[in-house]
Amino acid sequence: MLLPRWWELGDPCAWTGQGRGTRRMSPATTGTFLLTGEISNDPITFNTNLMGYPDRPGWLRYIQRTPYSDGVLYGSPTSENVGKPTIIEITAYNRRTFETARHNLIINIMSAEDFPLPYQAEFFIKNMNVEEMLASEVLGDFLGAVKNVWQPERLNAINITSALDRGGRVPLPINDLKEGVYVMVGADVPFSSCLREVENPQNQLRCSQEMEPVITCDKKFRTQFYIDWCKISLVDKTKQVSTYQEVIRGEGILPDGGEYKPPSDSLKSRDYYTDFLITLAVPSAVALVLFLILAYIMCCRREGVEKRNMQTPDIQLVHHSAIQKSTKELRDMSKNREIAWPLSTLPVFHPVTGEIIPPLHTDNYDSTNMPLMQTQQNLPHQTQIPQQQTTGKWYP
Repeated sequence: MLLPRWWELGDPCAWTGQGRGTRRMSPATTGTFLLTGEISNDPITFNTNLMGYPDRPGWLRYIQRTPYSDGVLYGSPTSENVGKPTIIEITAYNRRTFETARHNLIINIMSAEDFPLPYQAEFFIKNMNVEEMLASEVLGDFLGAVKNVWQPERLNAINITSALDRGGRVPLPINDLKEGVYVMVGADVPFSSCLREVENPQNQLRCSQEMEPVITCDKKFRTQFYIDWCKISLVDKTKQVSTYQEVIRGEGILPDGGEYKPPSDSLKSRDYYTDFLITLAVPSAVALVLFLILAYIMCCRREGVEKRNMQTPDIQLVHHSAIQKSTKELRDMSKNREIAWPLSTLPVFHPVTGEIIPPLHTDNYDSTNMPLMQTQQNLPHQTQIPQQQTTGKWYP
């Protein structure tokens, strides 16, 4: 099948070509496959899956940031995948012209004589994303820096993983922050003294206090790669004891146990009557005792409470009567004070008849029963003021 002119199959990293659409790789390396637009800048998205399945194999990952960026298919196969051809279906969608194209990528995983490499070191690079690290020139620069520090004869990138796949957080879109990437490399010689500096107690203490450890060879990486030395992992395969036990497989046929013999009908019957009584009698007895105690508290202990409730109204009446008596006594005492009466209480002349009107409050006036506000009433000496009628004539 010919590919359209608007996309191509790239070949930037560890894949080795055997004709278009066929790639070879070994478990000792990380393979990268680039999906990119060839001529136009149309938005293109890709969908990848194992032929006959809805998703990719577990060791193969795919990432594409935007429809205008390249898609990267990468991964590291295991020894279990050796000798098994893997066919990946790649479907491309042109979001502008709505064209689609499909291509099959055949990956042949071959065995490697130097796999597995006995000494493996995993670095965490903070200023890189996974697709940036998978570029051949960037990965080559990193492996060159590691080779200068480690000085091995053989050095390969075993695995490259995004920090998000390890439980990392998506960085904030400020100051050009990156997600970070884990790069595992393997070599055939023991670790150098520079890499061993991370394991000394001083650097371990600084890492526990969230401080950067002091590494002498950090300057060889600092120009391009910012490595978190507290997250470096050194694995020595030569010191690990293998716990693998060979599984002895049988023929898959169960031994003949004869015919099935069901239990006979002459089994001894069991009487559940006693268990039934105990199950009901004990909770019922406890509930009855609690009910009697509650009835005694609610019904038989109310005599003192009722007597106190009956005495309460008498006490309130006596208290109210004492307050009223004291109030009347204070008012009577205020009348006997020798003070001048206010002008409003002196006798005045009636404006019509000229007669003298007695004061409003006499000496023997009981002010305790006087309302606070006087109602508008027609007193005997009060002059009637006629009101104007709205209709008709008014006659005196």
